[in-house]
Amino acid sequence: MSPSEPLIVVGGGLAGCEAAWQAAEAGIAVRLFEMRPHRRSPAHQTDRLAELVCSNSMRGAALENAVGLLKEELFRCSSLVIEAARRSAVPAGGALAVDRERFSAEVERKIAEHPLIELRREEIGALPPARPAIVACGPLPGPGLADAIDRLVGARRLHYYDAAAPIVAADSIDETPMFRKSRYDKGDGDDYLNIPLDRETYLRLVEDLRTLPRHEPKEFEKEREDGKVPYFEGCLPIEEMADRGEDTLRFGPLKPVGLRDPRTGKTPYAVVQLRKENAAGTALNLVGFQTRLSWPAQKEAFGKLPGLQDAEWIRLGVMHRNTFIESPRLLDAHLRLRSRPALWFAGQITGAEGYVEAAACGLIAGRAAARTLQELEPLAVPADSALGAIVAHLTNEATADFQPANVSWAYFTPPPGPPIREKKARRLAMAERALALVEAWDAAHRATRLARVG
Repeated sequence: MSPSEPLIVVGGGLAGCEAAWQAAEAGIAVRLFEMRPHRRSPAHQTDRLAELVCSNSMRGAALENAVGLLKEELFRCSSLVIEAARRSAVPAGGALAVDRERFSAEVERKIAEHPLIELRREEIGALPPARPAIVACGPLPGPGLADAIDRLVGARRLHYYDAAAPIVAADSIDETPMFRKSRYDKGDGDDYLNIPLDRETYLRLVEDLRTLPRHEPKEFEKEREDGKVPYFEGCLPIEEMADRGEDTLRFGPLKPVGLRDPRTGKTPYAVVQLRKENAAGTALNLVGFQTRLSWPAQKEAFGKLPGLQDAEWIRLGVMHRNTFIESPRLLDAHLRLRSRPALWFAGQITGAEGYVEAAACGLIAGRAAARTLQELEPLAVPADSALGAIVAHLTNEATADFQPANVSWAYFTPPPGPPIREKKARRLAMAERALALVEAWDAAHRATRLARVG
């Protein structure tokens, strides 16, 4: 392959933008295609690159958290997405949450300014058969591209359902029954607005979630033989959690642990948390309230929560179908399609679930594609790193029923030396090892770039 031949990147989401950036930084000309504004997926609301369609949170930031380690690994590899996220961060306790508009604007600015990236606002309906390309279309490709992927992967394209939480205008709520506090006082200590619920109010919410009308999927959208919807377990609709048991929510997104009410000195029965959607704090996200309740039902149920009686809803919850390929049977350790060595997949289409995981796939695929175009062997992603854990999940051929997953510690080996019994200390030791491995991997990439420039 000739390095002068532009690398095609399909999709201007987090994975596509990261892939384009990494390849361009390695000296490869990139042609980045984004179908919006000509066509929007059911989940998108704007035409901006790197739009965050569900939550504005990139989850935990601490190194003993697998996704926190992944963010730090990406940062040390000069990730476009993570650098933009840190520049557009809003207070969120121990998590990294961003102002959506500032985040997307920052990514779009960097892409537009890069001399080796050409952004084309066009829909791709087919993949050029003889051109190197990265498919980072996200989980909702247009019909033409979906058909093209089907032809490439045969019967190995699967589906699951995802949902987004409502957003409320901050100036429309009554903060009187609420208190500001982060769980365990992380972050600035008051990054979240908390609605304490007594047992009666909590049970009323559970009953509403169980009984109020829902948006029912059409027959052709039901992927399971029993007629049920195949949700991603890491992002269940709140009413689905309520269906699983009376206490499921208060041991899940409504858990009060670490949130003692400073006015009473007591821990509430359950807590609804509101998190900033933007830096100005004018919009708030109901944490964990992704839902497929009908819009009138959402207003009824959530309007009964203390302080939300007169709430103005900027966005109500939605549900959409996501698509992913059966990666363990299709991709190699560089996220390259085994049957077509000049084609890579990146992001949620691979079954890597989550914003940070999508960006990580883009980084891996972008770097591998760049080296391939430069007639170099891609560098293996180091095992015992969070980046390596993503690759391990996506290429684990022993998986009988492949499903999307967030990054986890499951694919790490224990740190060397005597066993470390305390979990946090053990994970911190694994994190230190991972960062050293990733820094060496990144240094090898940088050394190649410098040698080529020289």
